[in-house]
Amino acid sequence: MKFIETIKNVFKIEELRNRIVVTLGLLLVYRFGAQVTLPGIDASKLAEFAGKFDAGGIGGLLNAFTGGAFANASVFALGIMPYISASIVVQLMQIAVPYLQKLQKEGESGRKKINQITRWLTIGICLVQAPSYLAGLPALGVPDSAFVMVQQGMGTMFYVSSVIILVTGCVFAMWLGEKITDKGIGNGISILIMVGIIATLPQSFIQSVAARLQPGAGDVIMILIEVVIWFIIILASVMLVMAVRKIPVQYARRTASGGYEKNIFGARQFIPLKLNASGVMPIIFAQAIMFVPSAVASLSDSEFAKGIQATFSDIFGLWYNVVFAILIIIFTYFYTAITVPTNKMADDLKRSGGFIPGIKPGTDTAEFLDRVMSQITLPGSLFLALIAVAPAFVVKLMGVQQGWALFFGGTSLLIMVGVAIDTMQQINSYLLNRHYDGLMKSGKNRKAVA
Repeated sequence: MKFIETIKNVFKIEELRNRIVVTLGLLLVYRFGAQVTLPGIDASKLAEFAGKFDAGGIGGLLNAFTGGAFANASVFALGIMPYISASIVVQLMQIAVPYLQKLQKEGESGRKKINQITRWLTIGICLVQAPSYLAGLPALGVPDSAFVMVQQGMGTMFYVSSVIILVTGCVFAMWLGEKITDKGIGNGISILIMVGIIATLPQSFIQSVAARLQPGAGDVIMILIEVVIWFIIILASVMLVMAVRKIPVQYARRTASGGYEKNIFGARQFIPLKLNASGVMPIIFAQAIMFVPSAVASLSDSEFAKGIQATFSDIFGLWYNVVFAILIIIFTYFYTAITVPTNKMADDLKRSGGFIPGIKPGTDTAEFLDRVMSQITLPGSLFLALIAVAPAFVVKLMGVQQGWALFFGGTSLLIMVGVAIDTMQQINSYLLNRHYDGLMKSGKNRKAVA
């Protein structure tokens, strides 16, 4: 009943209701575009090609990230991954390029310029990935008869128009994500990825159940065990996302007169430092990097290149998961360092008259916060990496179907859990700040604020 009441409260706030409607509308456009096949390709002949991605693997992961658009040869076949790759490159360059460092310090105007650079770099990456995708379709199993325009002698027109459409599709998906962030409920890019992943979840589960019910493959008990383990991993992921280290804070006593004198104390008595302050971004960054070795190795016919390609194409293999876990740990530290400004936190605390007991305000406070963040980031990154490689364990130890195993941790589950919790927290903030305090343990609902 409390959940139903909360849902009613959500739709009583006009601004929040409008943001949810805008988000759902933009997501509907994105899902519709994922089903629109590129002009010049016969969609009826892609069924066998799409079926190859149901078993998981790196192709299944790519298809999951794009919500099936990759296997559908859709106008959104590139998904949002080129934008993620561009964001990684730009954020890495901010460490070494003085111009980007200067923009980073300029506040909102600098952020807009960095976003513009990221968009142009996204287009550049798309111009490389789009021809590679089209050229790789026959090798992936798309029959020659599916390329209608090529069969009709209009090959050049098909490839040129398809590249333009794929680049435009990626830019349009990027625009949808930004609009969800600005006009919707936030986290636009992450929500697009999450929706694409969720779109493949029911089919993967049904295929796993069907495989378990085959003679000699298992029984209903194994299905129940898999579901229980899945819920346990989800619970562990939620605990990882929600865990915080509370740093106690005291505020100097002040007085204010307004006809009488009263004591005013700071409302927050602690600083919450999240165990996983970087959220799902290290997973997304690491996954984007993991696509690179296989793609580069495919350009060579040497035995060494073939070995590299085979290693980094098996997402359930040993070395793939070792490298994946290391990248997650590295990116967790990197992203935490650039998103948790301990110096600014210390300055804000000093200006507000607050201090950490036993720590001098200013530089000492900043160093203390930085040291604590480093200490809690280590177990957080290790736990994050462990959950990320969990699908490999369930495949090797339990024989779980590869398509279904992608949701036992890994990129898919962590993105779903992380984005879902972030979205719920944003909705909660509207309920608490603009409309109701009914989500709190005490207090009654008060009238909506216009």
